[in-house]
Amino acid sequence: MPFPLPETNTTRPIDLHQVSSLSQNGLPNLILSPPPLLFTLSHAANFNIVNNCPYTVWAAAVPGGGRQLDRGQSWSIDVNPGTTGGRVWARTGCSFDGNGNGHCQTGDCGGKLACTAYGTPPNTLAEFGLNQYQNLDFIDISNVDGFNVPMDFSPTSGCSRGIRCAADIVGQCPNELKAPGGCNNPCTVFKTDEYCCNSGSCGPTPYSKFFKDRCPDAYSYPKDDQTSTFTCPGGTNYKVTFCP
Repeated sequence: MPFPLPETNTTRPIDLHQVSSLSQNGLPNLILSPPPLLFTLSHAANFNIVNNCPYTVWAAAVPGGGRQLDRGQSWSIDVNPGTTGGRVWARTGCSFDGNGNGHCQTGDCGGKLACTAYGTPPNTLAEFGLNQYQNLDFIDISNVDGFNVPMDFSPTSGCSRGIRCAADIVGQCPNELKAPGGCNNPCTVFKTDEYCCNSGSCGPTPYSKFFKDRCPDAYSYPKDDQTSTFTCPGGTNYKVTFCP
């Protein structure tokens, strides 16, 4: 069973996909600006990123940067308490020069090995906001930017509820969503409000159902909050596994 989602003003859970604009939507400043004492007493969360794929991936994290991971290799990063809009993802089909400049087929972040910007779809995302409402971490796996690599996103301390999206989405991808190395979300392909939810009001579609049927715990469209956002106590450490 998923964690019960804390509610703000007893009406709606926090939407990680709109975390950057929460304060503009009338939610308490506590969400984005916890009291200074909270940061003083909180420790950085450790993220252990592991590649179990039978091929090389170039792990990316914002904040964090990037690193090449051959099969079986791992990369550990510490993320400051209070971080919002955090992401971890795998890039595939990459080539970089000695200065860390190059390109990836999926998940490319401006041609840099060490990412400071989000990746280009399609890419499977582990998303998080740390020490937010009631000092909880909010975590999810998202296919809103499409899918490229199977993923598990699980706590290693603090709580026990992990999230997994390990279906063969690339192999089963509808023809109109297929992309080199991955499977696009319909917003990337069609760019309409029905799929992108630019107006803030949208619902599931046959394409989002394709993703949801295969990964029921993952975001399949921008408003897929109730079944896709999970919480852990602030201070929890995490493990992100590619090809679990």
